Amino acid sequence: MSARRALALAACGLAGGSVLLSAVVVGKQPARGGGDSEPRPGGSSAPSAAPPGLLLLPPTASCPPAAGWIERAAGSGSYWDSNWDRREPLALVNLKKKNEETGEEELASRLDHCKAKATRHIFLIRHSQYHLDGRADKDRTLTPLGREQAELTGRRLASLGLKFDQIIHSSMTRATETTEIISKHLPGVKKISTDLLREGAPIEPDPPVSHWKPEAVQYYEDGARIEAAFRNFIHRADAKQEEDSYEIFVCHANVIRYIVCRALQFPPEGWLRLSLNNGSITHLVIRPNGRVALRALGDTGFMPPDKITRT
Repeated sequence: MSARRALALAACGLAGGSVLLSAVVVGKQPARGGGDSEPRPGGSSAPSAAPPGLLLLPPTASCPPAAGWIERAAGSGSYWDSNWDRREPLALVNLKKKNEETGEEELASRLDHCKAKATRHIFLIRHSQYHLDGRADKDRTLTPLGREQAELTGRRLASLGLKFDQIIHSSMTRATETTEIISKHLPGVKKISTDLLREGAPIEPDPPVSHWKPEAVQYYEDGARIEAAFRNFIHRADAKQEEDSYEIFVCHANVIRYIVCRALQFPPEGWLRLSLNNGSITHLVIRPNGRVALRALGDTGFMPPDKITRT
């Protein structure tokens, strides 16, 4: 008797959907009835399109349903949604208002007017180490090591020689203090505080973990807010923007990991599979055509090993 090998293949959408294909690879199968398909109940016969050694099975499972705020382009057969930020030129132009005389020429002109021209560079910074024993947010200040980490991150950003446009940071104490230290190395760059980037539970992780299980209501409340932060801050450049921009966002591990998954159109439930050090730098690039690239994820190579933490 030959050994059997099994392989299950399953393809799902961005944040849910049904299993598209299940297959089992088996060893050599004995012939049945002179090679004819085995009859099914009701007189129908099984399809014989499967190649030798590949037994197709009906789907038996499905991916978790997508969260209500996660959308995919209708009828899209591609894994990449080019209108993910709802800023694709065709989506911004009202095709019903096409001038009958100029026709396609006017449409082309209007499309060109809506096209982004610049690239956005998004630097996502995780706050530095902080006192975990603080009872309230105001008590969770940076530790002495955390302040050193922020200094190192600020020096690293300054050394890149880029003209940063702004620093947008979470309103939580540890992010605000990290921003204050970093900004000393980037004089003249404006700072903006926002509640949207506060830490929270973005979406229930898959696979689940035993050491961290927020209440369902926390996912409901935090998830919508963090998704709102993604939609508000992560998108291609406005059509009026002429030059490339370099923006810093100082926030939290959960928020950054969720944003990275969403921007790359990876399943957002996988955010907890990523890990970020304190003071780390994550670099996303958003091109004018909406394509997104991840240039760095959680970089702390500029820190001495004894200064690296992940708390």
